[in-house]
Amino acid sequence: MTDNDVLFEFLRMSIHSTAEVFAKFAALPDAIICGDALEQFLYVKGNRDNRVLLVAHADTYWDEHYGSQEAFSQEVVLENGRFRNLNGGLGANDRAGCAMIWLLKQLGHSILITNGEEQRRFGSCWLMNHNPDIADEINLTHQFAVQLDRRKATDFKCYTVGTDPFRSYVRQNTNYSEPDRASSTDIVTLCRDIAGVNLSIGYHIEHDENEYLVLEEWQHTLDVCRAWLSDPALPKFPL
Repeated sequence: MTDNDVLFEFLRMSIHSTAEVFAKFAALPDAIICGDALEQFLYVKGNRDNRVLLVAHADTYWDEHYGSQEAFSQEVVLENGRFRNLNGGLGANDRAGCAMIWLLKQLGHSILITNGEEQRRFGSCWLMNHNPDIADEINLTHQFAVQLDRRKATDFKCYTVGTDPFRSYVRQNTNYSEPDRASSTDIVTLCRDIAGVNLSIGYHIEHDENEYLVLEEWQHTLDVCRAWLSDPALPKFPL
């Protein structure tokens, strides 16, 4: 399958349930699924030295657990280089990140797919509070964390889990810029001892029926990550 085919597959998964996403990743060797409902995550330990943690969330704003939103059927189309759902919300936040991690899995890094990020980070909080073995493994055996869950084309955000040397390193390897340090996402919960960054993956107008994903922007971040994270000597960035 091409990169575009994989992205299209993930964008066509129901945005009102995380079941298809977790089932897809659960087929990977050594995948571990813990918890249920919003307090759920899937973890696959990487098999290379100098590994990083790749993070995305399976839930969307339109998830069935969100409550009040009406269900949109998926009729995803690609027009003029943009993916959108003809019937409403696209859910590229964060299905596009999940697709990107699927395509990066051959690099040997660890994978973490969470649930409940859109609702106060339930999955990542439950991991850190009730799964100390995996929480320690994440923070003691990885160089840093990369979340793929940021709007627009060339932003990065470290929030409160970056250091000056790490921010400089991210800029050098991505040529992206950090607009501010506001807000929060899963890495803020997960990164206790290591630095983390969230990268743009090309979606726009998230949490809105007019959400769309620019294919060229998504592909660019994927290509950046492939080149950057293929380095066999990735440095460690303590927090």
